[in-house]
Amino acid sequence: MARIQRRKLLASCLCITAAIFLLVTLQVVVELGKFERKKFKNSNLGDGHAKMEEEPTHLYPFPKKDTLTLNRKKKLETDSYPVMLWWSPLTGETGRLGQCGADTCFFTINRTYLHHRMTKAFLFYGTDFNIDSLPLPRKAHHDWALFHEESPKNNYKLFHKPVITLFNYTATFSRHSHLPLTTQYLEGIEVLKSHQYLLPLQSKNHLRKRLAPLVYVQSDCDPPSDRDSYVRELMTYIEVDSYGECLHNKDLPQQLKNPASMDADGFYRIIAQYKFILAFENAVCDDYITEKFWRPLKLGVVPVYYGSPSIKDWLPSDRSAILVSEFSHPRELARYIRQLDYDDRLYEAYIEWKLKGEVSNQRLLTALRERKWGVQDINQDNYIDAFECMVCSKVWDNIRLLEKGLPPKRWKAEVTHLSCPEPAEFAFSPVAPHGSSLQQMWVPSFQQSKKEAQALRWLVDRNQNFSVQEFWGLVFKD
Repeated sequence: MARIQRRKLLASCLCITAAIFLLVTLQVVVELGKFERKKFKNSNLGDGHAKMEEEPTHLYPFPKKDTLTLNRKKKLETDSYPVMLWWSPLTGETGRLGQCGADTCFFTINRTYLHHRMTKAFLFYGTDFNIDSLPLPRKAHHDWALFHEESPKNNYKLFHKPVITLFNYTATFSRHSHLPLTTQYLEGIEVLKSHQYLLPLQSKNHLRKRLAPLVYVQSDCDPPSDRDSYVRELMTYIEVDSYGECLHNKDLPQQLKNPASMDADGFYRIIAQYKFILAFENAVCDDYITEKFWRPLKLGVVPVYYGSPSIKDWLPSDRSAILVSEFSHPRELARYIRQLDYDDRLYEAYIEWKLKGEVSNQRLLTALRERKWGVQDINQDNYIDAFECMVCSKVWDNIRLLEKGLPPKRWKAEVTHLSCPEPAEFAFSPVAPHGSSLQQMWVPSFQQSKKEAQALRWLVDRNQNFSVQEFWGLVFKD
């Protein structure tokens, strides 16, 4: 019962977290040193905007009444179990004995366990991985585990070999991670097959009298993928209804203007009226696939997708999305979409799999069947539970090896566990103006993050505590 209650709490917390991230735009500042510990959170201002504040004590706090408080007897019991110390206060739990199959570990955010003899692993949340707060010196039996499911723009340092290989275990959006989170936004196969929001093509054709063929809904403008530049150019060749803050030209009903409403039934029904949706990620990385891709597939809208170069590996069927990367220019893409818009037979080829309820991609089917966590399902562990238990079980595996007099197995993250290329302009783009966000912010930030990664690796390998000033001195050293 306690485990189910915790799943409900985690599920609720994750939903709140997702809403907060929808409400705010995490701006990357080139002078990263000055803002290293700044984080965005909802300030609940009357105008609905968010403001930047100092990092809170707990990024994702749970209700205190549900946090386990250990009495003296319990504290003695924890001496028998490996301690998994969340160095990032993701769960907000001050102490909990967690059962992972036959293994039990003690999970806590309490940093007083730093030097506890049973502390075996440090768990980090990528967005909150800060250079001025690391558990150093690192002992030989201290494993580091990284949980990072988000965009690279939240912490570029992690996406370079010197930093990602500091970790023993990973849970990231990459299929190569120890705990892949590639399908983190997809509840299951049944939601893809569902016809709950699917409108007949005849109805969509009728709606075309007042709606554009394409819809675009983004309020995080000018991200590293430079998606707004592409869409702006595309709009010169074909009509696009844009409901978000970015390239806005059409209004949502008042009750749906809050970005947290993007999973509301009313919002779904508006989007489901369209034939096509521009599904552009905020970053271009293999296996970084968000709700922007899965949502239209659930609603029966054909996604015009730009983002993960490996997206073909995850399509429900061979013909279920239009890939921007296959067109040399927005003009060519517009011509193709117009062709499908005018020819019902060609258009229906993209929704045939949906109409028949046939998902043929064996990689996708296998990934969903074999993953050890669920999405919005209180009867399954969520991915944080699964991450904790993965680390707990691997720590116990090594404890048992040592008890047999055998050397422990050393796990190590690979560069493929979290890797993204430098942000780049589209091939068709003219020379970008000096003031563009791509050239002014994202490219310099990425380039600087390479130096940050090298400096951090050198300092961690030295295995001594270091100051922020020392770190930035290495970063900007000639």
